[in-house]
Amino acid sequence: MDNEEHRSTKVFKDYLRIKSVQPKPDYDGIVKFLENYAKANKLQCRVHEASPDRPIVIITVEGSNPNLPTVLLNSHSDVVPVFPDSWKYEPFSATKTENGDIYARGSQDMKCVGIQHLESLRELNEQGVKLLRTVHVSFVPDEEIGGVLGMKTWCKTEDFKSLNVGFAMDEGLANPGEEMRAFYSERYCWWGYFVAKGNPGHGSQFLPNTVGPKIHKIMGKILEFRNEQEARLTANPDLMLGDVSTINIVGLKISIFSTTNLFPVFYLNNNEVFWHLLSTDKLRNPDQCVSFLVSFL
Repeated sequence: MDNEEHRSTKVFKDYLRIKSVQPKPDYDGIVKFLENYAKANKLQCRVHEASPDRPIVIITVEGSNPNLPTVLLNSHSDVVPVFPDSWKYEPFSATKTENGDIYARGSQDMKCVGIQHLESLRELNEQGVKLLRTVHVSFVPDEEIGGVLGMKTWCKTEDFKSLNVGFAMDEGLANPGEEMRAFYSERYCWWGYFVAKGNPGHGSQFLPNTVGPKIHKIMGKILEFRNEQEARLTANPDLMLGDVSTINIVGLKISIFSTTNLFPVFYLNNNEVFWHLLSTDKLRNPDQCVSFLVSFL
């Protein structure tokens, strides 16, 4: 099937096969792939490290008036962890089905966008189209864990300032149709981490001061606000996501220490749920503890 595919699809699949998965992304593989792509298509390419071992790849197409503020098309090269048992196909195989669906971690978030940027500029370049403004295509690391050592650090450097960016496009939402949606509303992300501690004990009792009621109260407030914002968005067709605030519980961890020297750890993240039983050396803390992570946009 690969021999019959459009070249953009083949490039996309090659990019997907690079295991740039957190917490140990193959950034060397990303750099090599992008450098080879730029060389093969006669595009300017350079690598900048705003932080050690966090390469930022910048591919540039110079405009007819390079003194004008430039356009930056940004995407991130890392992807979130995978749980292979929950996948229909191997997560980094970039398997393409008969109906054209491609299965791989990062296929939507957001390697597809990076390849769209590159292939669009390549085609314009091959057609001899000279854009007025210089266009930079950047691939940044560590977005999935906050971008602290990636984009956040890079933005403060002289290297970034030298790009003279006047307009930038970044990540949006996937669209199942042929349209490409553009969002101009900007929201700031807050991360809240709540920890509740309480008394452990036998489940046959009505124990005082347990974590359940505490977490229930906090979650109730969070979900109440979430429902209000969702209702606003649904009720008014003139509103978009940028006009409301979204809040989601993105992680949950429960630790219960007991005399069995085993405690269950439960994570809920991006609708993927899994359990671990972790053994402890000895009973160190007789507390019951629940913690969870909330994203607020």
